[in-house]
Amino acid sequence: MDTVMVKGEKDQVFEVLKQFISDIIGADIAEELDITQDSNFTKDLEMDSIELVAFAEKVRVKYGDGIDFAKWLSAMDLDQIVKLNIGDIVNFIVDGDHSGKQ
Repeated sequence: MDTVMVKGEKDQVFEVLKQFISDIIGADIAEELDITQDSNFTKDLEMDSIELVAFAEKVRVKYGDGIDFAKWLSAMDLDQIVKLNIGDIVNFIVDGDHSGKQ
């Protein structure tokens, strides 16, 4: 896949994830934030664990069971999860190995 196609796909996935975040935290709050691919879920977006679970469910519904977001997260330590940003999720969806192997 060429770089332009991957970039376009990543931009499209980012917009979907940004909408999920807006749905979860509220459009009024999301509008006040500068949500970028570098936005950290806990630090910048101040999402709590319940909101992250809701986000993971939206990802599963949208992209199917082939993208095992929960399993991917379970392989991370707490420090990695705390540092997770939107771009990490975009890369996982577009570039990741979704066969269940880490």
